[in-house]
Amino acid sequence: MFKQTKNIDSSFRHIKAFTLLLVTGCFILCGFVLYKSYELSARVQDKIYVLSGDKALEAYASQRKDNIEVEARSHIAMFHTDFFSLDPDEKVIDANIKKALYLADGSAKRQHDNLKETSYYSSIISGNISQQIAIDSIAVSTKAEPYLFHCYATIRIIRPNSIVTRNLITQGYLRNTARSDHNPHGFLIERWETIENRDIKTENR
Repeated sequence: MFKQTKNIDSSFRHIKAFTLLLVTGCFILCGFVLYKSYELSARVQDKIYVLSGDKALEAYASQRKDNIEVEARSHIAMFHTDFFSLDPDEKVIDANIKKALYLADGSAKRQHDNLKETSYYSSIISGNISQQIAIDSIAVSTKAEPYLFHCYATIRIIRPNSIVTRNLITQGYLRNTARSDHNPHGFLIERWETIENRDIKTENR
């Protein structure tokens, strides 16, 4: 009888240990499942689908700091393209300059006013001249705000009888601002100045 009681007691301890192990395993499994569920939920929230025609394109949300250099270079390129792309049409010139001035402070407005006072835009229109800019490279230092940048570009001035190629180097600073329809990257160019703007080649047409 004592042996039987001892066997029952031993069995009970085994069952108790097994039950405790099983319950602990269930808690661990539940915790792992919950963790993975939250992780998956966070990943799904960072993912969106953009419809383009009949195609669904996958896109991911990211922090601004992850793409700040890319956005900064795009902002600078957009400003220079609008400011220096000119055609012999007053409305085209005004539209491009207006877009450019939304992206910069008064330093760009001063350069625009100086060009206007020297009849630069009038000579573009009267001489049937087109001006095109090609951005070679943009260097941005994002270590501290405002961000210092240098833009290296080439300008082609297309006249009826010749094409003049000029080397352009500018510098300025970028400050964070609110995004808007006129300023999609949320930057403002400050203290913008031209370092170099010289002729490097002239071709006859």
